[in-house]
Amino acid sequence: MEKVGYNCRILTLVITVIGVVLLVGSCCADLEMDFYAESCPKAEQIVYDYVNHHIPNAPSLAASLIRMHFHDCFVRGCDASVLLDFTPATKNQTEKVATPNQTVRGFDFINRVKNLLEDECPGVVSCADIITLIARDAIVAIGGPFWRVPTGRRDGVISNASEALDQIPAPSSDFSTLYAHFANKGLNLKDLVLLSGAHTIGISHCPSFANRLYNFTGVGDGDPSLDSEYAANLKAKKCKSINSTTKVEMDPGSFRTFDLSYYTLVLKRRGLFESDAALLTDPRTRSIITQLVQGSIENFYQEFASSMEKMGKIEVKTGSFGEIRKHCAVVN
Repeated sequence: MEKVGYNCRILTLVITVIGVVLLVGSCCADLEMDFYAESCPKAEQIVYDYVNHHIPNAPSLAASLIRMHFHDCFVRGCDASVLLDFTPATKNQTEKVATPNQTVRGFDFINRVKNLLEDECPGVVSCADIITLIARDAIVAIGGPFWRVPTGRRDGVISNASEALDQIPAPSSDFSTLYAHFANKGLNLKDLVLLSGAHTIGISHCPSFANRLYNFTGVGDGDPSLDSEYAANLKAKKCKSINSTTKVEMDPGSFRTFDLSYYTLVLKRRGLFESDAALLTDPRTRSIITQLVQGSIENFYQEFASSMEKMGKIEVKTGSFGEIRKHCAVVN
């Protein structure tokens, strides 16, 4: 009887271990290249074709799409929670309406690609993977760097505006705030500098930095860390009052080209945001910027690609976590 009992305990242990292994495998599978090779073999080509058909005619959209990817990954991981609209199922205002996302464009672009993929293979390709693939392909379409995008992400079912406000670094962030936000997501100082390099394309609006021009410390003063000539130019030609809503190029003269000029401007104290200027306040990030400017565009592309791959893996949901949304703006 003792032997029978012992054998039963061993069998129970083996079954338990097998069950745990299966559970881990189903819940926590890794991302992988060509994840849809069998389930939807044309998926990545469909994304690529659509992006390359439309982005060359609207190159400014590339900046918004990579920003959307960034904002998505920094809140609950890269799970397309940024795409959700408020419904009774969400129970709260969603990330999309939070202040950091009110100027993000491209939601319709994502939805159109999702519709194409649903026509090809219903219920297979996640909105989270679509955002990630589109961000990469859009940057490549304007002549920027290529990076690997392993897939297999699943979509989240929770989206909270307050979390977006708390976790997405603001343009007014100082160095310690930036450092904390990035460290919380497993990103280091080099990633901070490299991902900030996405400011080499796209535009902003005066409210994101007008306080640097008109009321930096609350007494009607300007930010001394901003080059005075650049500040005067902005006040004269763009943000003519603190209430202006004018669009402003983040990388003047080169805002459609993915290059190193953003870093050159930062070193000249002409970064548009306080968060840009903050990169000069720590010797480590200042050194990284200097090395990038002194190096080649190929090196920047390679380094940027590495940080984008890293960001695209933040807190991803795989296996049986999350869901594959039928429509990107609502949970199933």
